Order: sequence, then C-alpha cells, then structure tokens
Amino acid sequence: MPQDGHAKQDCERAAGKRWLAKHAAWVAPHGVTFLGDDLYSNQPFCALVLHNRCNFIFTCKPDSHPKFYERVTFWQATGGMAEREGRRWNGRFTEVTLVRYINDVLLRGGDEALSVNWFDITVVNATTGEQLYHNSCISNHRLTADNVGHVAQASRGRWKIENENNNVLKTKGYHLEHNFGHGQQYLAAVMLSLNLLAFLFHTVLEWSDDKYALLRRVLARRQTFFNDIQALMRYMVFDHWEHLMDFMIRGLELESQVDTS
Repeated sequence: MPQDGHAKQDCERAAGKRWLAKHAAWVAPHGVTFLGDDLYSNQPFCALVLHNRCNFIFTCKPDSHPKFYERVTFWQATGGMAEREGRRWNGRFTEVTLVRYINDVLLRGGDEALSVNWFDITVVNATTGEQLYHNSCISNHRLTADNVGHVAQASRGRWKIENENNNVLKTKGYHLEHNFGHGQQYLAAVMLSLNLLAFLFHTVLEWSDDKYALLRRVLARRQTFFNDIQALMRYMVFDHWEHLMDFMIRGLELESQVDTS
C-alpha cells in the first residue's frame, strides 16, 4: 500500500533512506549502529549509512548474495575463517553459541565494491543439540575474537525485537496491520501511534501494577484479557481503572493472590 498522501508503493528501504536523511546527523555523534534484515544489506544502502558516519549490522542471506557467498566459501576453504564459541545458562538449560567470522570481503563485483565484515551465529541446546537460532550478517565493525560475540548478540537482538515486539502487535490482539496506508491525512501514522502507545502502557502496567500483572498471568492470552475487558465495558460502567481490575480479580476469585504489601 502507498503511504498516506503518496501515489507510489512504499518499501522499508525507502523508509530507511528517509529516516537517515532526517535523523542521521543527530544520531551519528553517538556512534550508533543500525540493525536491519536482508533487505538493507546491499551496497547502496550500506554506503549511505557509512556516508552518514554511522555503523551497520545487516542480515545477509546466501540466496540474495550469491557472489558474496562464493567469496565467503573460498575464504572458508583456504582457512581464512575464524571461530569463537561460548556457553551460557539461560535459566533453563545451557546454550552453546558458535560464531564464525571473516573480515574484508567484497560485497559485490566491480572495482568499487564495498569491503565488509561477515559473521554467522548458531545457537544450540547443549543437552539436546537442537538448533535454537541461526543467522548470518555483514557489518562495518571490524571483527575480533574479543568483540565478535557482542556484535553477533546485537544482530540477534534485532531478531528478538521483531519477534517479541512487532509480532505481538500483529498477532496478539493489537490488530497492527503490515501497512495502515488507507488514508490521505496521516491515518497510517495515527493508527500506528495508537497501537504503539497501547503496547507501551500495557508493558508499563505489567511491570508496575500488581493487579494488572496478576490478571495477565492468569488469563494468559492477550486476546482473552482484551476480550474480557471489552465485554465488561460494553455492559457495565466502572468508576476508574482500579474498579475494573478489582471487579475482574473478584470474579476470578484471585483476592488471595494480590500483593498487598
């Protein structure tokens, strides 16, 4: 869908370019690193980030970068690839993380090809051997045995943000569509902002409001929680938010679990 007020289709890369043009000068002095998926790991966009004195860590898939991965395979075959392994207890079991990396690989063909640094990260369950995560990325950060683990975890952080935040907004009751581009006067921006504000306030309540947190735990699914609130407020009037929370707790007979300290 086109963005509000635009006739042409929009895309994430075009949005990224607009964001850089508007904000890069402000964030560049802070040494920021941009995280992105495979869509951004092409030379024009990487060069644009570097031109704006910023850094990048972008997913780089073999299917979309065949020439680049020919070079990676060559360096691997000639012993040019380094490895770093780590182990971490996640509270339930031990994770083993293996990171492989190479510096100074040309991103594309041609005399003006950008040199980037590549790594891939694989996380497995130490007990079962089950693969929990795998991804491969490029970055302008020069990779060493000391920093490659941190760079790889930063790339994994983007994946966690997309799956644990964005997908919650899309599939767990917030009705965030992939694109709200239906209007002419900032409708998309307004609807997206309302979704983000709702998610923000619910997150804060879950951290700070014992009654809210208890109901969320008991009702488990966000859709169930939201549907219950919608049904109650359709037919009843509550004096304030606390009144609603207390009513739901009494109805579910959860008074003994409320923290009154």
